[in-house]
Amino acid sequence: MKSDNKSRVIMLADCQSFYASVEKAAHPEYADKPVVVAGDPARRSGIILAACPLAKQYGITTAERLGEALAKCPDLVVIRPRMEEYIRVSLQITEIYQSYTDLVEPYSIDEQYLDVTGSLQLFGGPDNIARSIQDKVMKETGVRVRIGISENKVLSKMACDNFAKRNASGIFYLPVKDVQEVLWPLPIHQMFMVGSRMRRHLMRMGIYTIGQLAQTPLSKLRAKWGVNGEVLWLIANGKDHSPVTPSTHDLQKAIGHQMTLPYDYWEFDDIMVPLLELSELVCQRARTKGYMGWVVSVGCQGADFDHPSGFYRQMKLPDPTSLTDEVFDAAKKLFKRHWDGLPVRKIGVTLSQLVSDQEYQLTLFNNREVKLALERTTDRIKEKYGSTAIMRASSLKMSGQARDRAQKIGGHYK
Repeated sequence: MKSDNKSRVIMLADCQSFYASVEKAAHPEYADKPVVVAGDPARRSGIILAACPLAKQYGITTAERLGEALAKCPDLVVIRPRMEEYIRVSLQITEIYQSYTDLVEPYSIDEQYLDVTGSLQLFGGPDNIARSIQDKVMKETGVRVRIGISENKVLSKMACDNFAKRNASGIFYLPVKDVQEVLWPLPIHQMFMVGSRMRRHLMRMGIYTIGQLAQTPLSKLRAKWGVNGEVLWLIANGKDHSPVTPSTHDLQKAIGHQMTLPYDYWEFDDIMVPLLELSELVCQRARTKGYMGWVVSVGCQGADFDHPSGFYRQMKLPDPTSLTDEVFDAAKKLFKRHWDGLPVRKIGVTLSQLVSDQEYQLTLFNNREVKLALERTTDRIKEKYGSTAIMRASSLKMSGQARDRAQKIGGHYK
C-alpha cells in the first residue's frame, strides 16, 4: 500500500504505562490499586520501569528508585518485570494495527507508527479509526492506547506526547496548518528530539519555545550543529518526509551485546570472563542470522558517572568471522591495550561491517570449518535445551554472568 506524501494520515500509537497495564490486565484484583513494575520487589531495590496512572498520582515516575517510590506510597503494589510477556503482548498489538493497515512501523516496544491513508475508505475517518483501534486493543489486551494523528511522523509523535496523552479521549489531531498556533507556543523541551542537554544549549541561545527555534535562521543552526541543526529546524517547523516503513529495522548493520556488572570488576582476569560470554552471545546471534563481521568493537564504563572512565575502541580483522574465539581474541587485545585499570561496571562487545556467511575465504592452517561446525552444534543444543545447557567452565566463576543473564531479556527478568 502506497500513499501520497502530501495527503498522508499518519498515527503514532502509544501504549499507556505499558508494562504496568499488562500486569493490571493479568491481575484484575489490582484494578484500583497503584501498581509499578520494578527490578527486584523482594529486595525493595531497582528502578521503576513503569507506573500505572494511579501510582503516578502519588508522584511516582519512571526511572526513579523503588525505595523512593515506596516512601511516597507505602501501599504500592510492586511487580517484577516479565519481559517475555510484554514482548508477546506488543506483538499481539502489532497484529491489531496490521488489521487496519499494512504500513506499521515499530518505534519501540510500546509505540508504533501507522500510515492509514489507504484505509480511510474502509474504516472511516482518522478519528473513527483511532477510536476503533483503542477499543480493539483494550478489549483484547486490557491496554489503553493514546494516538496522535497528523500528516507526518514527527507531528504525530508530538501530537501524541503533548496532547493525546493529556486529554480524556487519548486522541489528538495536529494538522500541519495548525503548527504555528498549536505547537509553536510550547516550551522547547516538549519538542521531539530535545533532551535535557539540548534544552540547555538552546536556552543559552535565547530559544525557549518551539516557535523560537522554528524562526531561528537555518544557517545559524547549521553552523552550530551541522546536519543535526537542520533536523531540529525541520522538526520545529513540522516538516518530515520520511515514510512509515514496516521493514525499517530489517537491515542489520551490527550485532552487539552489553551488560551492567553486579559490582565493580577490578581484576583483568575477572573482566575477561564476561567479555568472553559477550563475545559468545554476539557470535551466536551472528551465526543464527547468517552473518560474519569484519570489525570487532569493545567498550567499558565505570560506575561513577560524575567522573566518567572507560573507552570504546574497534579493530578490523584479517578475515570476517563469527567464531567466538576469534572475536574474543580481538576483544581481549583491544581491552588490554586501552583499559586504564580503573574499575569496570559496564562492558560491551559489537561485531560490525557484516557480510553473509555463505561466501568467505578459506584459510590453510586454523581449520575454521571444523570450529564453525562445532559452534553451530552448540547453538542447536542451546536453542533446544536453553542457553545454560552447555557453558564454558569460566562462566562458573564468581565473575561469570551467563547463568544470571539466561534468566533475563534486555537486562530484565523474563
